[in-house]
Amino acid sequence: MSSTPAVARPLGPLLAELRAARGWSQQRVAAELCAASGVPTLTRHEISRWERQLRLPGDFWSGWLALVLGTPVELITEAAARSRRLRRGHAGRSARPATGPARVRAVPGRTARRGGDGARPAGTG
Repeated sequence: MSSTPAVARPLGPLLAELRAARGWSQQRVAAELCAASGVPTLTRHEISRWERQLRLPGDFWSGWLALVLGTPVELITEAAARSRRLRRGHAGRSARPATGPARVRAVPGRTARRGGDGARPAGTG
């Protein structure tokens, strides 16, 4: 492990490090979690989301992660709490970079508008 205390790290990097230390793939972690918990629906995609911190596991999965990865549950729960605090610290900021005005999804049969000036695109209305 790194020289940084594990508890001071966010959950995603910690999970990736614990998994790599065992030489396991994300698929293997998912399979081990399914076998241990009796919940057959967890996939490697969820492990990836946890490691990238797109999602954070709740108490149920945190306990099973600690068991499967052979680490104290407090290490997992404290790292998850740190990740949640970091998320709150970035509240209001998008996780994705801005690409100009607000994105508008085209809906068939409707004209998409950008901006908030109330103007309609030419040829409508």
